[in-house]
Amino acid sequence: MSYVLRVRFASFFTGAAVASGAGLYYLQKDYSAAHHALSHQMNSLYESLDGRVSELEKRKEVEAPKNAEAEAPRNAEAD
Repeated sequence: MSYVLRVRFASFFTGAAVASGAGLYYLQKDYSAAHHALSHQMNSLYESLDGRVSELEKRKEVEAPKNAEAEAPRNAEAD
């Protein structure tokens, strides 16, 4: 009977090890897919934000010379 019990324990632990390995593989695959999805989403957000910041910088560069021209006559009048 001890031989049969050893075979059963060996089979049980072998099955548990295989199931554990398959579970870990599935979790790693799921984690990788979630990481890729989040990474892609964040890259899209960063590109969108970068575009908006560039647009604001362009507007600021266009408005800066206009403000400088408007302030120049005021400075001349003050002197």
